[in-house]
Amino acid sequence: MIDKQPIIDISQFKELDFLLTLLKEKNKSEEIIPSKEINWSYFLKLVKHHRVCPLVYLKLKDTPDAVPSNVIEALFQEYKKNTFKMLQLTGEMESLDKVFQENDIETLCLKGPPVAYDLFGDISLRMSKDLDILVREEELERTESILFSLGYEKEEISTVLNEVKWRGHHIAYYHPNKNIQVEVHWRLHPRPMKRTSFQELWSRKRESQTTKHPMSFMGTEDLMLYLISHGARHGWFRLRWLKDIDQMVRNKDINYVHFKELAIKHQQKNLVGQAFQLAHLFFQTPVHEELQGIVNTKRANRLAEKAIPFIKEMVQLHLYPRPRNLEQSFKKYLISIKSKREKFFLFIILFYPSSLDAAMFKLPKKIHFLYFLLRPLLGSFRKVKKVVIS
Repeated sequence: MIDKQPIIDISQFKELDFLLTLLKEKNKSEEIIPSKEINWSYFLKLVKHHRVCPLVYLKLKDTPDAVPSNVIEALFQEYKKNTFKMLQLTGEMESLDKVFQENDIETLCLKGPPVAYDLFGDISLRMSKDLDILVREEELERTESILFSLGYEKEEISTVLNEVKWRGHHIAYYHPNKNIQVEVHWRLHPRPMKRTSFQELWSRKRESQTTKHPMSFMGTEDLMLYLISHGARHGWFRLRWLKDIDQMVRNKDINYVHFKELAIKHQQKNLVGQAFQLAHLFFQTPVHEELQGIVNTKRANRLAEKAIPFIKEMVQLHLYPRPRNLEQSFKKYLISIKSKREKFFLFIILFYPSSLDAAMFKLPKKIHFLYFLLRPLLGSFRKVKKVVIS
């Protein structure tokens, strides 16, 4: 039970209200009755935005009288497209994993088919567009070399002073013939979030049953904490991420004592509180008694309320460049979810040079270290320039 819930009024959002009704765990005998005022075109956009097409299709496919036939057909096409994509990703993940094993490179699947099967028992019920794998940082070069040999191409990244490794946590590789993207991670999250060692995650790994060749992915508690942290970093702008949490809570055997210890150890207890506040609000996700102490807090409640506008307004936080007002509100949100330690290290990271500095003022590679001294000046100049242009 949650003492204080975030406040949300969706009375003016008939489409979102109906979508939430479909995604909640309900008795199969309950009849699905949508409002007559629903804008079905907008409803379809909403379903696609939140990436829950398969789940919604399965709920609506047997209700031809309640929903227009063109809506059912559109959802079916998305469901079918996702099924083919997930089968393709499964085959590619199995092939890649075999090659990595042959080269003694340990990999953990972070999302994709193994996670879809683990959460829903069916790879077609969770939408994925690419593969995400975690490797040891010292294996990055060998991993990249193998991907190049298999026809993958690396995303173009402008960087100075190894900025990618300092500021980022993954690099994307794309196969032009297969139309598949693989994101290779060496950290679960970007700095300044605390790092979980690969060895720690590997010691608790599980093996996926989606293929004949077993693929390794994270243990249950590690996976739930990762999904929560990932959703929080993105403002929970897709309901799919909260549905993942709801699905895990209802269908997985979770060691909540261990999970709480992990959340505290990695300074993510406030994110866990936020996630369960939101999941309970939208899906009535039960909260285990072990988590009550970190879910029923003012901080968790405030963080949940900060994320609601990103969910309710169908905000496209993944698109760049973002509108200026959205960019500012999202930056404030990102700062609000950080711990005191993370805010301190974020301040330090601000002084690390970026590719923007190099684009503004070019220096020979031999003296790139001078960007550390120039960064405050260049940063101030960029801010002044933005104000003048606007």
